[in-house]
Amino acid sequence: MARTVMTVALGAAVALAVGTAAAPASAKIRCDGRYQIVHGQGPISTPYCEDNYLAYVARGYGMHVSGRAVRRNPHVKEQACRVAGYDDRVRDICADWLPDGGGRYVR
Repeated sequence: MARTVMTVALGAAVALAVGTAAAPASAKIRCDGRYQIVHGQGPISTPYCEDNYLAYVARGYGMHVSGRAVRRNPHVKEQACRVAGYDDRVRDICADWLPDGGGRYVR
C-alpha cells in the first residue's frame, strides 16, 4: 500500500514538472518604437528594438526589410541606413553606417 502511494505521488510530481516545462514562456521582448519596455525600469534603448525601428522607418521609404534581417545581416542594415539613415528618427542608429556619420554637412 505504501509503495502504491509513493508511486502515485512520484507520477504526480513528474506530471507537474513536465506540465510546467511545457508551458510557453512569456519572456518575449516588447518594443515601443526604438525602446524596449522593461517592467520596473521604464523604456530602455536596446540594439534589438533599434534594429526593428530602423526596419520600420526604412519600410516607410519603400524598402522591403524586416527587423530580423537588419539584425542578422550587416549589409542589410547598411542598405536600410542608406535608404532612411538621414531621417531624424534613426540618424543616430545609422551614424556608423553613413559616410558622414549621419550629419548632412561635411567640412
